[in-house]
Amino acid sequence: MNGNAESSGSKEIQRRDFLKGVLLAGISTSCSTKDPFTEAAKRELVQASGETVQLLSTTGEIIEVDKAFLKPIEEIPSTTNLEERMGIKGKKFVMVIDLSHCRNLKKCQSACNHAHFVSDAQNWIKVHAMHEGEHTASYWQPTTCMHCEEPPCVKVCPVDATFKRQDGIVGIDAERCIGCRFCMAACPYSSRVFNWDKPVLPPEVLALNYSSETSCPPKIGTVSKCDFCPDMARKGELPHCVSACPNGVFYFGDMNEDVITNGSDTVRFSELIRDRSGYRLMEDLGTKPSVYYLPPVDRLFKFEEGLKNQEASRS
Repeated sequence: MNGNAESSGSKEIQRRDFLKGVLLAGISTSCSTKDPFTEAAKRELVQASGETVQLLSTTGEIIEVDKAFLKPIEEIPSTTNLEERMGIKGKKFVMVIDLSHCRNLKKCQSACNHAHFVSDAQNWIKVHAMHEGEHTASYWQPTTCMHCEEPPCVKVCPVDATFKRQDGIVGIDAERCIGCRFCMAACPYSSRVFNWDKPVLPPEVLALNYSSETSCPPKIGTVSKCDFCPDMARKGELPHCVSACPNGVFYFGDMNEDVITNGSDTVRFSELIRDRSGYRLMEDLGTKPSVYYLPPVDRLFKFEEGLKNQEASRS
């Protein structure tokens, strides 16, 4: 009787040790791109801490494992792809661009490129020199994706890679995009770019799980554009272009709350549009953009100052 009990106990110990080994092997070969079997890791494997935790095995049984055998895994994204495509409930994001304050510094452009790893040839924000008539003054006009209420790009995408969120943001899921460029042809604002070349990315960015809210890491053979920085909005922060502009050109906020800010001034969206004669580009198309413009009246800077900045950026 005692012999059978001892034999049963011995088998249980062997079985437990086997499960520990299986679990350890699975953990040590998980998502990390680094070699887990460094000298430090080897020392850690042979030195049990004496502290154990209970885990559920692959067979559904509870086992105890020494903490020294556990390895960290990659951080799980806090926002799922479904949540990214749904957007932030109760919000309706809007941008206002004050043309009287722009002098073509392109700080918005460089900040956007840096945050999203966009090359200078693929700018999501473009600053155009505008001249509407022989006897009118020239001015600088930043343009982004308009995040339309009726986006034609969404309607033509055959794989649901371009989508509209409940908070008004029009996004792109690069993992779905097949590079057909139908959306580029449908966009009347020419706000989209095609990623012809493989992006040059640091290792830490390459290791990230793709997110349509950060548009990172960018992928070759896909379309990209201004995304309104929804990852910043989730944290209660402004898009990179807004915070980078030293002249307060960009306002961003929530139309539902009727509040927008450029980081320095916080105003009522409805009052600003009404009092400053705000307008949208190509409103006759019925796309209903979420980006509004304030006319370039009483400008802070001469148009020629922007020309100097244009030459400096080319040199």
